[in-house]
Amino acid sequence: MAQYFLLYLHFKSLLIMGYTKPRVVTREYLEAQPLPTHGKSYTVIPHVRVIDTTKKMLNDSGFTITEELYRANMNANVAQGVYHISPLHTTDEKISNETELGMMFAWTNSYDKSTRFQCSIGGYVMVCYNGTCSGDLMNFARKHTGSADADINAQISSQIKKAEVIFRKIIDDRDFLRTTDMSLEAQAKMLGMLYCDLDILDNTQMSIVKSEMQKSSYDYKCGADKAWTFYNHVTHALKKAHPRTWLRDTQKFHDYMTGLLKGTNINSETTTVATATYNPTSKAAELTIDDTDWLEIPSMVDVDIVQNRVENMLR
Repeated sequence: MAQYFLLYLHFKSLLIMGYTKPRVVTREYLEAQPLPTHGKSYTVIPHVRVIDTTKKMLNDSGFTITEELYRANMNANVAQGVYHISPLHTTDEKISNETELGMMFAWTNSYDKSTRFQCSIGGYVMVCYNGTCSGDLMNFARKHTGSADADINAQISSQIKKAEVIFRKIIDDRDFLRTTDMSLEAQAKMLGMLYCDLDILDNTQMSIVKSEMQKSSYDYKCGADKAWTFYNHVTHALKKAHPRTWLRDTQKFHDYMTGLLKGTNINSETTTVATATYNPTSKAAELTIDDTDWLEIPSMVDVDIVQNRVENMLR
């Protein structure tokens, strides 16, 4: 019994550190996972239904899907879909002439009550598939209750209707970042903010950014002292984020960095940001819980078969 208790403590320590095991999966894998049974107040939305609805709406709205990517945690309790898309017709010359960024649509869905359905239009850097989201992501988050099916359809449709407006903003933000100087000292300061103050990056992602700053994995066609280069180091690291938090973390980072640089001289010694006491467990408890009937257990990481068995033995 003692060895199982130690194993249980090991899993708990991994949870506190934000350990996750997301992986790339296929539509067939998501379709094969059994649906859980919850109370009447929670409507389970099958991942495959989200896939089919999203693809149909994109096609019906005049978008070509050039690639579709899926990630999930163990047993697909939380899944994420990303679609690289292209409008068949656009009146915006800047969009039609864009060669560095592509448009994307992304969603997050869960079976374990750990997150709401989320969807967003965004962009991706073609050379590295770094993703970026901006704008109204959280306004389109929906709990799985009642008429969730119809509401999710409406949310997907609403985001698609604003696709060109959102994507144009992302292009404009890219242009701004590409021409904005950002010293290595300023980059280090912002990296600390993202880790300690905003809790966007975890230990692993922090190490990735530091490594990229020393030797970049990709050529972003601008100098190491440009904000666009640093931005991509961070979004490259965020590809390691759990599907549960990737959309939100990506959007939060984009809006924070562009807002700060447009309104404040990040290179100034007087730059200050309101800080909070760093809490190493906050990554494991970062969910907003506003309905105990909706979210019974705020599980932050994947729970595999071994952990389930250990927890059952300790009950």
